[in-house]
Amino acid sequence: MGIPFLFVHGNAEENIPRVAQKLQAQLVVCDFSPLRIGERWRRKVGQSLSASNIPLHEVDAHNIVPAWLASDKIEYAARTIRKKLHEKLPQYLVEFPPLKEQPTCIARLDRWYGPKGPVAAIAWDEVRSLVEADQSVLPVCGMQPGSRAAQGQLELFLTTIKGYASKRNDPTLDACSGLSPYLHFGQLSAQRAILEAKAKRSTATAADVDAFVEEAFVRRELAENYCLYNTNGYDRIDGLYPQYGNDSWAQKSLQAHADDERDFAYSLDVLDNGLTHDDLWNAAQLEMKYLGKMHGFMRMYWAKKILEWTAEPQAALDAAIYLNDRYSIDGRDPNGYVGIAWCIAGVHDQGWKERPVFGKVRYMNLAGCRRKFNVEAYVERVHAAVKALQET
Repeated sequence: MGIPFLFVHGNAEENIPRVAQKLQAQLVVCDFSPLRIGERWRRKVGQSLSASNIPLHEVDAHNIVPAWLASDKIEYAARTIRKKLHEKLPQYLVEFPPLKEQPTCIARLDRWYGPKGPVAAIAWDEVRSLVEADQSVLPVCGMQPGSRAAQGQLELFLTTIKGYASKRNDPTLDACSGLSPYLHFGQLSAQRAILEAKAKRSTATAADVDAFVEEAFVRRELAENYCLYNTNGYDRIDGLYPQYGNDSWAQKSLQAHADDERDFAYSLDVLDNGLTHDDLWNAAQLEMKYLGKMHGFMRMYWAKKILEWTAEPQAALDAAIYLNDRYSIDGRDPNGYVGIAWCIAGVHDQGWKERPVFGKVRYMNLAGCRRKFNVEAYVERVHAAVKALQET
């Protein structure tokens, strides 16, 4: 389509304005993210660009309803944002306009490369050497990256969506969409996924489509809303409830039980390696560590047990975030931070029966999991997958 790709590395605050000036850019556009690091990048780049009179426009391209238009405040729960989102959905859930050819764009790169144009393809080995990453974390296998693979996964899911509403919480079944990594990295848009899901209403039950829309639209944008209006507090126990002046029922309850005796206390290293007394929890951790993902229902059990087995609530929050961001291919995402905050500190939830350690935060145990699915089958399935991976 005549749209060039220019690879630039280094400090964004310095390099984005430098490139924009050299290309005589009229406008710089960036995507929205509610997370702290993205907000800092955009603010600093915007300040640098303003010195050159180059405007910076922020576009919320990864939500369907732009986060700042969905609501102007932090929402209490899904029930308070659901109606707002669905009222705005018809305005924003529309087909994308066709991409137009840009024949003059390539020539503009002469200002960067000179009259000879790009002299070589990107040296990816050099690019990899610039990345500061923990090389001890294994690459994720069995998951093909890219937009074509994302579209393929969407089409596969939609051919099997029947039964999604009733089966998605059973980790022994392949009922989940498998789309979260592609949504996280922008290789698939939620808008595309919802458009195509709604088109399947004639072949899938309304309950299945509605359940997917609830997960991929309402719950996802609820997480974006939370991080947008709580940028400084989404990963701190004492910052999780700004709408209550951080003096909420959950924070009071957790504080009251912070010194409760724990039946088990595990170090981060033991948790990391899945070496606790609980075979179900270990399997969930190993699934994430070696396969780069964890079933959504298991994430709830996994995080709540971390609260039960660590010294105090902030340590539990820190451990869960560390492990999720380190191993999960869809980590470092509002869904992850808010999901962990829901499990450990009741964010978007309500108070329940008071218990040791948990206080009034919702409790989960092994017996409850057994009532929902075949625990042994899940454990065996994970161990078989990990063994097959290690043998390769």
